Amino acid sequence: MTGKIGIIGGSGFYNIEGIKNVKSIDVKTPFGEASSEYVTGVLEGAEVVFLARHDKGHKILPSEINYRANIYGMKKLGVERIISVSACGSLKEELKPLDIVVPRQFVDRTNYGREMTFFGSGIVAHIQFADPICPHLSKELYEAGVKAGASMHLGGTYINMEGPQFSTKAESYLYRSWGMDIIGMTNLAEAKLAREAEICYATLACITDYDCWHMDQAVETVSLDMIIQNLLKNVDVSKKIVKSVLPKLAKKRDCVCASALKDSIVTRSEAIPAKTKKDLELIIGKYIK
Repeated sequence: MTGKIGIIGGSGFYNIEGIKNVKSIDVKTPFGEASSEYVTGVLEGAEVVFLARHDKGHKILPSEINYRANIYGMKKLGVERIISVSACGSLKEELKPLDIVVPRQFVDRTNYGREMTFFGSGIVAHIQFADPICPHLSKELYEAGVKAGASMHLGGTYINMEGPQFSTKAESYLYRSWGMDIIGMTNLAEAKLAREAEICYATLACITDYDCWHMDQAVETVSLDMIIQNLLKNVDVSKKIVKSVLPKLAKKRDCVCASALKDSIVTRSEAIPAKTKKDLELIIGKYIK
């Protein structure tokens, strides 16, 4: 049986229309509560699970999101692929507001205040993360976006800052000097946890603005209102992309994501505490007896 497809909606993306057989499910996890209830159903013939990253009404800061619970809940509901829709800022002139980027890489600039691994508490695992985005899922999203008429870009690096404040000019210039392409506050933790859970992950990064490096060129000052307005314009096309790509994903996975944990768990089974083993059974069960 083909696994379900998870959809994580960011700023302005709090629901997705057209889902049939809708159910709202409150999933219990060993890591606490997810951002909101999961909405399950059938969309374009595919079984989907939708989650509002910041909760409906946008009540959760990027640093406050319980990423572990969010991804664990997706795994528990049978999700094998996650499509993330997120707002981001541009660090390059050619990446314009209202464009959509499907990045291939991440750089971490968070302060490590957010939990980004399921491991610890008596179990150690080191996954390969050289290529953090599923190549097959990202390619499908890009092609669906092109067909939908969106201004799409495949590849590039998403730098994950902490927030909730936006960058200083010094930071923005620094990130540009590093060759970064876009900047956001949420996707890296999701990508890490999805890989540990052996879930394919890719993102539609919707550009809402040029980061503040661009202010010196007489461009309108970045404001929350401008960002939200641009994001709302991209939400509709993002939903079209998601709906059009779903039928293409109803097939067996053939990527490294599906077996990412194989040979990655260092701790011997008998040394793992019973509670940890129970909490992570969903993730490590096929490798640890």
